[in-house]
Amino acid sequence: MQDDIGRLNGVQLVQAFRDRRTSPVEAARAALDRIDRFNPAVNAYVHVDHTGAEAAAHASAKRWADGDPLSAVDGLPVSMKDLTEVAGMPARDGSLLTDDQPCENDAPPARLLREAGAVILGKTNTPEFGWKGVTDNRVFGATRNPWDTSLTPGGSSGGAAAAAALNMGVLHQGGDSGGSIRIPASFTGTFGFKPTFGWTPQWPPSRAPTLSHIGPITRTVEDAVLMLNVIGRYDQVDPYAQRGQPADWGEDLGRGLDGLRIAWSQDLGYAKVDREVAARVSEAAERMAALGAEVVEIHPGFESPIDIFQTIWFTASLDLYRRCSAEQRDKLDPGLVGNALRAEGWDAVDFFRAQTRGAEFTRHLERFNQDYHLLMTPTVAIPPFEADQNVPTGSGMSDWTEWSPFTYPFNLSQQPAASVPCGFTDAGLPVGFQLAGGKHDDIRVLRAAHAYMNAHPPVFPDMDGELERM
Repeated sequence: MQDDIGRLNGVQLVQAFRDRRTSPVEAARAALDRIDRFNPAVNAYVHVDHTGAEAAAHASAKRWADGDPLSAVDGLPVSMKDLTEVAGMPARDGSLLTDDQPCENDAPPARLLREAGAVILGKTNTPEFGWKGVTDNRVFGATRNPWDTSLTPGGSSGGAAAAAALNMGVLHQGGDSGGSIRIPASFTGTFGFKPTFGWTPQWPPSRAPTLSHIGPITRTVEDAVLMLNVIGRYDQVDPYAQRGQPADWGEDLGRGLDGLRIAWSQDLGYAKVDREVAARVSEAAERMAALGAEVVEIHPGFESPIDIFQTIWFTASLDLYRRCSAEQRDKLDPGLVGNALRAEGWDAVDFFRAQTRGAEFTRHLERFNQDYHLLMTPTVAIPPFEADQNVPTGSGMSDWTEWSPFTYPFNLSQQPAASVPCGFTDAGLPVGFQLAGGKHDDIRVLRAAHAYMNAHPPVFPDMDGELERM
């Protein structure tokens, strides 16, 4: 019975609470049981609060029994990324520069979920300060991909994605400054969504605050909407927060793809894409057309913005590096230090020019979205590769941005973007495609992703030896 409950998604659990077929206590115990069983193999969770989760679940169960739940996520088991402060839990940020002292306050996503009655299970793994697109660090080691534990799940929200793939909780908070929700969602076959910048509040700020977005990684679009309806609200604590979020982020789910004009680009005109990844995403584009969308193969007409992104991103690493003492610098991830040192040759003019070019890039994309509702690309250019590596062995690459050319453009533009699972390589490794929309067009991105996943449901790994089908 507990294992059956542990296989339910968030929407199914809420219905089961309403019908009194199960309770938040049983749901929390089922999620904790899956963590106990699966986490040793994948290292998704770096902190689990059994006592706190049990207490929160009992409080939720009483509310449901009284017919007075706080929200549609009351009693749902959730995880928080270890870059996010959660009261009573440490925030190690994957760094030897931090300690195990519990945080005193909740960051906005944790506070909003707690106030809505969600049961916070614990914290998920991240690279040091979220600096790269894979998940390993000197404190907790590497998170591993549930489909093949010799491989990376991507990052920086790799712990959240691995937890989602194995249903170790049903709602998982990620953060995305260059692809950190979408990359691991693609590598694990889950759904990941980066909302319009400023629509999901955060504090303290990211080290590159104009690039950073908070969002969900889940098994279904409906579950992502459950989470967004809680965390996607204005909060004055975040100076970058914007108003205007939809009352119901899922208001257009079920409308299908009729009337949508989707631009489809296999490589954006400049990226090198693995043959099998390109094949799976091309098949997905054909399926989108079969579902009623007008799909037009076209490049959006911009050159690679990698130098713009790296100038901003590496400068943030340099700022961190310069704040550290010599002793502290020795404790930093060597890759992070390498990026910081690359930025030492730049000056303030280079940084501000990158910001200006980023604004021009955003203007170009917003114009493009006047003719096309959505832009469809691969999420990542390659399949998952070896864990504990920043780039695939023998690839000749030096930085994660080289194998993820499709994600960071939409952090520069601050537009909403999702990764949608769309099949597997011949080796059985997940592939995802990306859907990006214009600013504040989040509902349309979610609508299109839902239409595809409803017609082509994903499968998920079960480390007991079976595939789980939604």
